[in-house]
Amino acid sequence: NGIIGKAASGCAGKNFYTRGAFLNALNSYPRFAQDGSADDSKREIAAFFAHVTHETGHFCYIEEIDGASKDYCDERNTQYPCVPGKGYYGRGPIQISWNYNYGPAGQSIGFNGLNAPETVAKDVVVSFKTAFWFWMNNVHSVMRQGFGATIRAINGGECGGRNSGAVQARVRYYTDYCKKLGVSPGDNLTC
Repeated sequence: NGIIGKAASGCAGKNFYTRGAFLNALNSYPRFAQDGSADDSKREIAAFFAHVTHETGHFCYIEEIDGASKDYCDERNTQYPCVPGKGYYGRGPIQISWNYNYGPAGQSIGFNGLNAPETVAKDVVVSFKTAFWFWMNNVHSVMRQGFGATIRAINGGECGGRNSGAVQARVRYYTDYCKKLGVSPGDNLTC
């Protein structure tokens, strides 16, 4: 609630994302923040919310800004082929994108990610589930390497000096949330 409270009143996400939907989706991912010590769990929670805060602007955005104008179709991926007229741009708390993410996320969660990617922006529980699905499949396993590894796992394009402002924003959110949870942020904060 403290995060979403910082979003402007006119934000689409302000009336979309809810604590109840978050907790409902979390029930499908019992391993989230459950590996290691209590401090490890707190760091994972802080990392998740740092990325969500950055990706959505404090839960303001449901969809990527100008996402519909971008092509996120990897035509080489024949296992999850793009459906003509459908856009696989960023949606939800982690801003899932690309056909090769929408397809398997949909299969795992129980919605047709390739034929109906817009579901992520219309069903808040599905939206949070896609964030947890992506996290548990791509980010959870790198938590012990430090927060910088989570940045690489979510948006490696920001690393290597290509978008240091975005990296620093993510780190600021993370260290702030760690402080609020009473845990040290650990080492290796940047990618």
